[in-house]
Amino acid sequence: MTLSILRIGADTFTDYEGLLTLILRSFAYMDPLIDPPSSAHRLTVAGLKEKARDEIGLVAHDDGQLLGCAFLRPEPDFLYVGKLAVDPDFQGRGIGTLLLREAERIAQDLGRPSLRLETRIELVGNHARFGAWGFVKTAENRHAGYDRTTSIEMQKRLA
Repeated sequence: MTLSILRIGADTFTDYEGLLTLILRSFAYMDPLIDPPSSAHRLTVAGLKEKARDEIGLVAHDDGQLLGCAFLRPEPDFLYVGKLAVDPDFQGRGIGTLLLREAERIAQDLGRPSLRLETRIELVGNHARFGAWGFVKTAENRHAGYDRTTSIEMQKRLA
């Protein structure tokens, strides 16, 4: 496998259908586990193009095949990592790690001392995985209309 991580832009990337499919496939396992449903279900090709215009989009690919992605949004004290996705058939091969390493590099280039992400409270496997990558839980949050914790925030301080 010859994996490359590329930065995408609204006008420099064309496979938004493939990107949408990748995100939906990689988030599908969450459907019976989480409430409220994932915001991935509200994504569209047009919405992904807008995200690529407004945020920093990354894709992992091998010889043109999309294997992973992440969208990064600069915040005052953080670089927010969202829609981190790896094709289910390729998970466990270091693709997520490479995407997060690139996010760290970009955060440092932008002068952001930390990465920040959110994950659903029910997804304890994600909590452990992000913890192994150096993220620590910093907050519990709830979606509008819910009287219970629905997600946690995790941060990773960069050296």
